[in-house]
Amino acid sequence: MKSHTLSWIEEELSKLREQGLYNVIKTIESDIDSTVVINRKNLLNFSSNNYLGLANDKKLKMAAKRAIDKYGVGPAAVRTIAGTTKLHADLEKALAKFKKTEAVITFQSGFMANLAVVPALVGEEDVIFSDELNHASIIDACRLSKARVVRYGHANTDDLFQKIKKTTDYRRGIIITDGVFSMDGDIAPLPALVEIAEKHNLLLMVDDAHGEGVLGSHGRGIVDHFKLHGRVDVEVGTMSKAFGVVGGFVAGKQTLIDWLRQRGRPFLFSSAMTIPDVAACLAAVKILTKSDKLTKRLWENANYFSVKMKALGFDIGNSQTPIVPIMLGEAILAREFSKELLNRGLFAMPIAYPTVPQGKARIRVMNSAAHTKRDIDRAVKIFETVGKKLKVIS
Repeated sequence: MKSHTLSWIEEELSKLREQGLYNVIKTIESDIDSTVVINRKNLLNFSSNNYLGLANDKKLKMAAKRAIDKYGVGPAAVRTIAGTTKLHADLEKALAKFKKTEAVITFQSGFMANLAVVPALVGEEDVIFSDELNHASIIDACRLSKARVVRYGHANTDDLFQKIKKTTDYRRGIIITDGVFSMDGDIAPLPALVEIAEKHNLLLMVDDAHGEGVLGSHGRGIVDHFKLHGRVDVEVGTMSKAFGVVGGFVAGKQTLIDWLRQRGRPFLFSSAMTIPDVAACLAAVKILTKSDKLTKRLWENANYFSVKMKALGFDIGNSQTPIVPIMLGEAILAREFSKELLNRGLFAMPIAYPTVPQGKARIRVMNSAAHTKRDIDRAVKIFETVGKKLKVIS
């Protein structure tokens, strides 16, 4: 009897379970805030990318409700065929002003933005210089482009320089980097990358998914943080993290955005962001433009948490941002640590291979402006208790 063609999948799933790599997704029974409810239990939430606490903001919720009453729920087709709502156009104008660029185009997510922009800029005759720790969406976008990919050591501009010198015979070239690296919390050496790109006549693209709302004045991102406006060709951003909603965008010169409207496949062949999402994102941009209070509170919380965790003896890697990895090493230990945190009232998920390399498993702590000092003190105490129980700290 012929074995089922999918039987190999069950074998692979069994291996993942044995290795502690099987991902069990928690079901949240509440809104996304400083606390969440899982299995009817109220937990401190340190697992969300809700940096500024906007996911449950009243202004965003009211904006979404009003937009539904005026425009309906969804665009119902791609914008190039069915047209676009004024709301979508308003969001793109507001984002361009916020990012201090000539223009912006929005997509369904940051992942889609990367899949749109890279294949539209480079192809089989071209080369991509990509940081070895770039996000999966960048890796997939590079594959789709069919361009030659040259990986350089993480944030290693000397290695990048040497790789560029050794790479010849290409039509166009582009350097691509994350702005903030989501697993380690470190920041790309953007000033040096700009210098290299300009010297070698290469395009430069930064995916600032974890920099939006976090770095720069009012959370304008890594380009603003380093005062490099006009010198980075492509800025990819997301509205699924600090903005508290969903959606992605590309910011840059008008020529770039015009080209993506003509050749960005996720823009051409997939429906746009839904109406309530667009309205909520627009409300988030207005909040950030008006005040940097939330961004400042986020950094105060992150610094407070990091200092306390270091004092306890935890290894938090080389984080420079509100992303704080608690380095544990083995996946099984990370899963056990996360389970113990959950039992004591704290939600923070383990991160293991293939998201991070083998032997680099961790608990990734995501700080938020929504947390109070009392929340953080309680979280640190829980980490201390679990750390001592599992002999991670003494």
